Amino acid sequence: MENITLDRCCIHSITTKPWELSKAVEKYAAAGVKGISVWQSSIERIGPRHAGELIRAAGLEIVSYVRGGFFPHTSSAGRAQAIDHNKKLLEEAAALGAPMIVLVCGASPDQSLEKSREQIKEGIQAILPLAEKLNVKLAIEPLHPMYAADRSAINTLAQANDLAEYFKSPFVGVAVDVYHLWWDGDLEKEIARCGANGNLLAYHVCDWKVNTIDLLNDRGLMGEGCIDLKKIRSWVEATGFNGFCEVEIFSNIHWAKDQNIFLEEITNAFLKTV
Repeated sequence: MENITLDRCCIHSITTKPWELSKAVEKYAAAGVKGISVWQSSIERIGPRHAGELIRAAGLEIVSYVRGGFFPHTSSAGRAQAIDHNKKLLEEAAALGAPMIVLVCGASPDQSLEKSREQIKEGIQAILPLAEKLNVKLAIEPLHPMYAADRSAINTLAQANDLAEYFKSPFVGVAVDVYHLWWDGDLEKEIARCGANGNLLAYHVCDWKVNTIDLLNDRGLMGEGCIDLKKIRSWVEATGFNGFCEVEIFSNIHWAKDQNIFLEEITNAFLKTV
């Protein structure tokens, strides 16, 4: 496996949350980073079209728009509202110039996981025609089981593969995030399955801190935890995937520091550990 370079480094705008998008774009480009995945919160002030122009002018590639999903609700009105919201996000992704939107599929603690999974399938089915029309792919992201109650009923790569394969569409695939999947004993097999079916759309990296203090906002910088990132990248690349490795870190600790220092830490860790 070849050593990685910053040519394959993409950073999610949420990773340097204290920076406005314009500053993040300027700093990423100056650091040699080549890609950015844009969170909706980052473009609220300037809108998707202007944001896309800003990013492309800096020489960065827009990798994805984050995040759609959250389809399950106990009421039909709630489900309809979620579908409408996802359609709006697809319009924004197209205006931004993003080739895909990441789906955090959602769950409701007031109903069974099976019910939530069925509603996720129905939600994707409802937005797929617009995704195809706008040429924006839907990347299903399975989340760690600790989020099964209220953030996602899709918790393993096998479940995400099943769902993507159900649609048999080039516009529905999977985002593999090491934070959510590193623990899975079937991970190598399921990554191979995902790639063989042409469904591996995205690969996200960070690290799992052994003594985490927050289940959402204490992700580790690559090398701070216990994930064997090089091994998992080798499995991903064995499928033929040669796209961006997307750095996605939610961390109150890292957000509190000088983001210039944090960005330098990100690029150093990327080259050393990813």
